[in-house]
Amino acid sequence: MLNQLLIFVNFIKISTIFLFFISCNRIKNKGIEIAENTKNNIHEKSNNFRDKFLPKFDAYQADTKFNKRRFKDFIQIELTPDIRNIYCFDDATGIDSDYQFAFNCSKETADKLIKKHQMKSNDQSLDYAFSFQNDFKWWDKKKIKKLKLYYFNSDNNYYQYFWYDELEHQAYYFDFDM
Repeated sequence: MLNQLLIFVNFIKISTIFLFFISCNRIKNKGIEIAENTKNNIHEKSNNFRDKFLPKFDAYQADTKFNKRRFKDFIQIELTPDIRNIYCFDDATGIDSDYQFAFNCSKETADKLIKKHQMKSNDQSLDYAFSFQNDFKWWDKKKIKKLKLYYFNSDNNYYQYFWYDELEHQAYYFDFDM
């Protein structure tokens, strides 16, 4: 009987130690999870705060939340499901600034953009302001040169250019001042 009692007591001790280690491991894992979530949350809030003062443009990844924000800021039309693969770039250093956007959209959306910005068609222009534009995989100047140009310009040396490829549903928007 005493032997059985000792076995039972040892079993209780071993079980308690085992449960203690499992609990410690769970606590450790929960602590790591909380630390990672906190780190990610701080990083996200930091990016959002910084974006308010120095807007972020992501020229190397499509459809980031920052590119979608810049789309809304510059293009000023509703972000509908047909609008995707949004790339954008800014060069706002120096005395001039320029902004490039490339994205896929429907013809209807392209027409909304043209109307919203009061753009006019120009089949005669030989100056597409390519010298101000930066080179990216998503910004094909040779292709753009073959597309119909829509433009807006103000008396204050502010310009907006827009090209739309109806076959590929590809839009290119260039906003610049001098």
